[in-house]
Amino acid sequence: MGTYIIKTSRSLDGKTIVLGITGSIAAVRCIELARELRRNAAEVHAVMSEAARKIIHPESMRYATGNPVITEITGNVEHVDFCGIEGRADLLLIAPCTANTIGKIAHGIDDTPVTTFAATAFGSDIPIMIVPAMHGSMYDHPIVIENIGKLTQLGVEFVNPVTEEGAAKIAGNEEIVLRVERAVGKNTLSGKKIIITGGATAEAVDPIRILTNRASGKTGVELAFEAYRRGADVTLVHGGCLGIQGICEFYAQSAKDMSDSVIEELDNGYDLLISAAAISDFTVKPSNSKIKSGTQISLLLEPAPKLIKEVRSKYPDLKIIGYKAETGVVEDELIKRARESMEISKLCMVVANDVSSGGMGTDDNDVYIIDDSVKQVSGSKRDIAGEIMDKVELILRNE
Repeated sequence: MGTYIIKTSRSLDGKTIVLGITGSIAAVRCIELARELRRNAAEVHAVMSEAARKIIHPESMRYATGNPVITEITGNVEHVDFCGIEGRADLLLIAPCTANTIGKIAHGIDDTPVTTFAATAFGSDIPIMIVPAMHGSMYDHPIVIENIGKLTQLGVEFVNPVTEEGAAKIAGNEEIVLRVERAVGKNTLSGKKIIITGGATAEAVDPIRILTNRASGKTGVELAFEAYRRGADVTLVHGGCLGIQGICEFYAQSAKDMSDSVIEELDNGYDLLISAAAISDFTVKPSNSKIKSGTQISLLLEPAPKLIKEVRSKYPDLKIIGYKAETGVVEDELIKRARESMEISKLCMVVANDVSSGGMGTDDNDVYIIDDSVKQVSGSKRDIAGEIMDKVELILRNE
């Protein structure tokens, strides 16, 4: 799975997450998980089983959450306060969740604080998300599989584990937070299908060397994350691999790979294409063998396929957002060129920037979002992705 970082934000502001912790060694990860949820402005309350308390001390979770830890159900009826009808919780997140706890919840057994919270949440329609962690052979047990299937049918959302070294390890904290953001979000893009291109493409010169550019792909990733947070069905075509459940990915190396992948996938029906990739303008006929070092050669560069042109030819009514990168131009000229591209390709919006002053390979950017109006946005690429998705909501709402 690729390395990625989800920046902190106010995405969970006003949301109360109950973090149920059971007796897996992965419980040691819950301190940082709770902190990540809080960094995104969530209110977090931990509930621990007796087995969990043998692995991690409740005071550690009190530090991580900033709230007293629930280790037993008392006369304060904590399970009702949080997960009862009109309870305070927006989500019950059980992470890590053992095979034992999954089985108990699936069969209505209520004998730990965590299972009590789960039973109460079921009766109150409070969403439940389970993040399993256990030995690989336990995760493959047919009864465990049956229990997961039963709970899934009842509306429980599972964040699948990472299977490696013979263990079904708990998913990464970044992915769990992303799934939580989607689960408790407004789902303003629910039912919409969005395909996004991101990053650089690379043209082979020989079996070893390539022609490429400085694009990192961070913009495409942040756009995919933001569309996913808002409930969209998201496909990302790029040269990386995130491995995020729920985000469909296609690997594309060359400009032709990217064009072919996008056009083929569009046959499945999409509401919007966001062409954010820095696609090569030129390609070259590669040598079948390594070009000898020290050899002086000339490369004949040929125009690479133009993705938007090909897509527009085959899908004349598809809504498309394009990107326009220039260097060393004044603001008026940048906007003028972006509007020309918008008119030629019949785009509904263009995001333009002068990359000579930054943006390629960085975490921050300064762009102009251009449709009927012009809006300059500076900040992190996550913040910019949020501004773009605000526009996308309006575009798709007016279909």
